[in-house]
Amino acid sequence: MGVLAYFALSPRLSGGNNGGATSSVDSPSIPGSNRPRDNTTEAPAAATTTTAAGTTEETREFSYTPEKPANGTLRGVVEVGATGFNSFVINMDRQKRWEIVSKDFGESLAYEGLATTEDIRAGLKKYLSAMFDKGVSKNNMHFVISSGAQKEPKTTIISNELKKMGYVVNNVTAEQEGKLGFNATVPPAFADNSYLVDIGSGNTKISWQENGRLQSIELPGAKYYANGTTDEQVYNQVKTLVTKIPANKRNVGFILGGVPFTLAKQHRQGEERYTVLKAPGAYKAADKKMASGLNIYKGLAEATGTDTFVFDWDANFTIGFLLSLNK
Repeated sequence: MGVLAYFALSPRLSGGNNGGATSSVDSPSIPGSNRPRDNTTEAPAAATTTTAAGTTEETREFSYTPEKPANGTLRGVVEVGATGFNSFVINMDRQKRWEIVSKDFGESLAYEGLATTEDIRAGLKKYLSAMFDKGVSKNNMHFVISSGAQKEPKTTIISNELKKMGYVVNNVTAEQEGKLGFNATVPPAFADNSYLVDIGSGNTKISWQENGRLQSIELPGAKYYANGTTDEQVYNQVKTLVTKIPANKRNVGFILGGVPFTLAKQHRQGEERYTVLKAPGAYKAADKKMASGLNIYKGLAEATGTDTFVFDWDANFTIGFLLSLNK
């Protein structure tokens, strides 16, 4: 028997007649699904609040409570990136319900100082030992190399060493990243009318569901400036290509990636799973990469007309990879 779950984007109301209260809807979950579904798929307009400085800003929430896994197994996935590892440990059951146990971004193992294959092997053993200490068995440890990182010579060396240690290393394409990210991030209630955007350093992936199949396109990443590409060129390319997203799939943009992470971190309210980003113009770039990511975000928002972008603090295309496994 299906149980309806109420999924909502709701205004966070502070001051005024609400006495500083926060309005949000937490939704019950559906058995057999990590991501609840319901008949509420519209994104309500944001509330405008007044800060102590007298300025106004949007503050919205997107919240729900997924059903926890039952009798789950710990599984680890490591993204071999261009400069280091991102790792995730999740508890997942046979119904593919999952929850984050631990997550590490970049700081886990930087490549600086790993000059020789001996250094790399020693570093990997130390890194893997820490993952095993969390309770992940060797058989449930998986490695993926993102499409952007595959272009970096260092990742080839890392991959070869992992294979010598008996691990399978999975290379994924940009198209696969977009689709895996969609499955891990977009709630079922929004799967028919929303899309996913993942702004990485090497490329940007956008995916949506159309006629029962996932579609995906690839755009420049937030480090396009390193190739001599101008902001205007990327801005125009983004605005042209995202017109492929059907008009009825633009309700909410679920968003992942390093630059969105930096943006969401600026106004995260606590430990919420989701943070609704502000409009691109509300942010000031701290460095070139952030400026480039904002340029992509701006082009995307203007071309699609989407005014609600939701950053997910737990999901990642590598978790989508775990969800795709049969065992």
